[in-house]
Amino acid sequence: MKRIGLIGGTTPESTAYYYRKYIEISRELFEPYFFPELVIFSMNFRAFKDNPRGWEGRKEMLIEAARALERAGAEVIGIAANTPHIVFPDVQKAVNAEMVSIIEAVANEAKRRGLKKLLLLGTKTTMEMPFYREALEKRGFQVVVPDGEERERVNSIIFNELALGKMESKPYLVELVEKYAREGVEGVILGCTELPLAIKPGDVGIEVLDSAEIHMRALIEKAME
Repeated sequence: MKRIGLIGGTTPESTAYYYRKYIEISRELFEPYFFPELVIFSMNFRAFKDNPRGWEGRKEMLIEAARALERAGAEVIGIAANTPHIVFPDVQKAVNAEMVSIIEAVANEAKRRGLKKLLLLGTKTTMEMPFYREALEKRGFQVVVPDGEERERVNSIIFNELALGKMESKPYLVELVEKYAREGVEGVILGCTELPLAIKPGDVGIEVLDSAEIHMRALIEKAME
């Protein structure tokens, strides 16, 4: 079994959620008391978020974290957040360890479930920049993102509530998903790893793609190869 490395801290709330899913999935897949080796590098989220050099500086932080995990013996590495995957290819090239993309993991799961039309929720960057949407469209999915005001509201909920452990706007998120479900969307991608803290399967009438859980499962399965 390969050692797993997780680049976390973006945010600590979602990293804690990843660890909870790591426990749950391990108990599902393995005999009692067996848990794959896991090393977490928790970055300073303020230094990451407010990096004065923007994505170039954030990329360097991610590469530093990945290399630190590699030095700690990690053979399979994941970034425990969706938005940083904007620079995933560069981080992947900087290390020898195998990296597992959250976008690829989500796409594989959506395909397995037979979904075609997907609503993408996430940070404003994830919803507006092409890196996530285009990767899914290349796989044959139709991707819908909320309108401008809705994107602003979702982004605010992520950073001003969920990242701080608050759940005040869950009803808004549920109604937003239901609105797009009525327009033919078959599944919603919780494309920010804080969103699963608010929306669970069964909260809405369509398929829920929990990117954090899907990613953690993909990391464990890759470590088993």
